[in-house]
Amino acid sequence: MAGPTSRLLLLARRADRCRSLPLLLPRAVHAAAAAGAPSPKAPPPRLPASAPLRRYSNAFTSVHGERPSSEYAKIRKESLETQFGRILGSSSRRLFADRGFGPFLALYRAATISFHVVKLTIWHLLLNDMRKRAEKFRETLIRLGPFYIKLGQALSTRPDILPSAYCQELAKLQDQIPPFPTRIALKTIESQLGSRISDLFADISPEPIAAASLGQVYKAHLRSGELVAVKVQRPGMAPLLTLDALLFHMIGGQLKRFAKARKDLLVAVNEIVRHMFDEIDYVLEGKNAERFATLYSHGGDTSEGSTSIKVPKVYWNYTRKTILTLEWIDGIKLTDAERISKANLNRKRMIDEGLYCSLRQLLEEGFFHADPHPGNLVATEGGSLAYFDFGMMGDIPRHYRVGLIQMLVHYVNRDSLGLANDFHSLGFVPEGTDLHAVADALQLSFGDVRRQSNDFQGVMYHLYDVMYEFNFSLPPDYALVIRALGSLEGTAKALDPDFKVIESAYPFVIGRLLADPSPDMRKILRELLICDDGSIRWNRLERLIAAISAQSAESSNASGAGSAENANGSSEWRSFDMHSVVAATEDLFDFILSRKGWRVRVFLVQDIIKASDAFLQEATFPYIFDNEGKMGELNPERSKMIRRLVNAVQSFRQAINLAPDAWSAMLIRTLLKPESQKFVLDVFLSLASHSSYKIPETFWLCMSRFLNYLDKKDTL
Repeated sequence: MAGPTSRLLLLARRADRCRSLPLLLPRAVHAAAAAGAPSPKAPPPRLPASAPLRRYSNAFTSVHGERPSSEYAKIRKESLETQFGRILGSSSRRLFADRGFGPFLALYRAATISFHVVKLTIWHLLLNDMRKRAEKFRETLIRLGPFYIKLGQALSTRPDILPSAYCQELAKLQDQIPPFPTRIALKTIESQLGSRISDLFADISPEPIAAASLGQVYKAHLRSGELVAVKVQRPGMAPLLTLDALLFHMIGGQLKRFAKARKDLLVAVNEIVRHMFDEIDYVLEGKNAERFATLYSHGGDTSEGSTSIKVPKVYWNYTRKTILTLEWIDGIKLTDAERISKANLNRKRMIDEGLYCSLRQLLEEGFFHADPHPGNLVATEGGSLAYFDFGMMGDIPRHYRVGLIQMLVHYVNRDSLGLANDFHSLGFVPEGTDLHAVADALQLSFGDVRRQSNDFQGVMYHLYDVMYEFNFSLPPDYALVIRALGSLEGTAKALDPDFKVIESAYPFVIGRLLADPSPDMRKILRELLICDDGSIRWNRLERLIAAISAQSAESSNASGAGSAENANGSSEWRSFDMHSVVAATEDLFDFILSRKGWRVRVFLVQDIIKASDAFLQEATFPYIFDNEGKMGELNPERSKMIRRLVNAVQSFRQAINLAPDAWSAMLIRTLLKPESQKFVLDVFLSLASHSSYKIPETFWLCMSRFLNYLDKKDTL
């Protein structure tokens, strides 16, 4: 007993010593990040002497400027590690306070885990197929119990730690733990609340309504008549969680070798365990539920055709650290297609509402539900969406939210170097990594036609191999973001199998970029529409103008048929605030006319000349004859350019009709600026210089073909 027990005690003391480390306050960290400066307690980041990182600013220049900084990610990780040390140190002291039972439990659990690890090692030697190894790894985690199941579920979203085969296999893990006896649950309730069950509840279900790895739920009526859900934690979860966390440090090396995990597996596990400790604190979960309701719950009474977000009320008089009593909400699982059809629920509206709420969580507020799977997000008979289980929540600062939007824009643009820069600035890539090598790997991944996809899992499959190859290290908050987006898409696909979260989120992201006048959001908007070399992404600009003009068409159609939302089921959040669009357009013009935008102006003049050539050759001389005297076809490429230009002008005119006064005032302000007048003069001079030889050339070419046509006609 002395061997493993003494080792566990040593690990416990080491964890306890983490209490003496200074705890970095999250607010100070967030303030430092928001100010763009490092924390006053932390020295400025030291760049390694190796060349790859310096190559970024030397070999690559962007019209958008600015260079990355990953200081915030380092400070955040240190802060969370210190918090974990405090939690584990406090829990381990309580575990080993009983010198009789504690060591015995430790020895028994260590023997059980060692037995399964030995079996796993044998399978590792016998199997050569990585997928079969991953399957055995998953089966072993199930046998090891709740801690390892939760651990496997969390690691399934960590492609920076495990190979993609293991991530995909661990994604199959479910909470396959049988419920514990009701008599034990009732005793827990009585001991925690200090009263008999009959004094607390008018009635309570004899068996749990639902059970999971950490607890189970009973349905009950309070003495006052309210219908409630009583969540009871499994007995002994805190000491077992602490013990398994300490034991994992003993057997983590073997599991790491078996799964070919990266060196920071133990760091990732510490982070996951910290979230598990949050999940078994039901008082914290209740506070999370109330904060979530304050931010996102609205429309408690749903009118016909509308959708709202509901969060169950917390009954604090019946809530303790291991008991949570919430308002009972009857719901329909989103996977139950038959019941949803019988209730005549609008699937598209529910998807839109759920997506809007999730995007607000991730991109606006930063406080988000990290596990919105079909068991935690249900539909009510009235058409509302109800969220449950607020144990696993994420809280990301604005710096990370802006980074998430920027990554999405760079991915949509297939800008591999910009995406590699995002990974570096957010702390994904270790210091000293060659960003150009990362960009090349991403570009190869984008070029793999077999793996191209707009759904979230498809995007992650794009990135899995690259993350593993370059030893990425996901910041703590982003691991939860990946989990949240994956769960959200999986839940929405239950209602619409063709749902793609990235494609569906695009209008919201564009709306945020247009509505937020902050410098970093304006920078991302410019990156969406302007390449780093200064050329304009006309296809992106066309899509944006078309989306705005579509809003104009919907508004005009709705004027005679009531609300547009009631008419066609579209959501208000997909529309654009036209004054924000005008303001963003003016900021874009200001950038183009500034000293930083000189390259954009050069490309813009070139594009204007190309468009004028197309009009000159196709619109002015529509009847071009080929060398055989037959009526010539219009040049397909130039015809396509003209059609796109005409459609864009029509769409832009429709957008102007939404707010003509705002557009007129903005255009007048812009044209009165000296920089604008100078640019217009440059355009006219360039067109005149180009046309001085282009018009005669085009005219004589047309005459030559026409004479050739007449000559051949006479010959025939």
